[in-house]
Formats: sequence, structure tokens, C-alpha cells
Amino acid sequence: MKRLSAVIAALLLVGGLGCTNMTKTQQGALSGAALGAGAGAAISAISGGNAGIGAGIGGALGGIAGGLIGHSQETRGY
Repeated sequence: MKRLSAVIAALLLVGGLGCTNMTKTQQGALSGAALGAGAGAAISAISGGNAGIGAGIGGALGGIAGGLIGHSQETRGY
């Protein structure tokens, strides 16, 4: 579990560093993917599944959702 926490922390750190010159859509997709991967891995590990598969599925779904939310904010002018 300590290794999983370190991976999640590293993903969040890397995701936060690369967002300076990105559009809101790109920021949302990157942030959503990082958070989704962490949440997917954690949920999968807790439920006894494969944390890698959970991270992949969570990252993909989080990236899509974050991109859609970022695009919505970008088109509304937030």
C-alpha cells in the first residue's frame, strides 16, 4: 500500500507541473487522467483486483471526463 501511495503522489506531482501553457481542455484531460488513474488503482487494490488494470481504466475515464469538463469551461469563457 505504501508503494501505491507513492505512485499516486508522483502522478499528481507530475500532472501539476505540466499545466502552465495548456488550454483548459488539456489541463482537464491531464488532471482527470492522473486522478482517475490513482482512484482506479486504489479502488481496484482495495477490492482485491489488479491495480494496474484499475489504473488504466480509471485513467482513461478520468481523462475523457476531465477533457469534457475543461472544454466546457473553455467554451464558456471561465
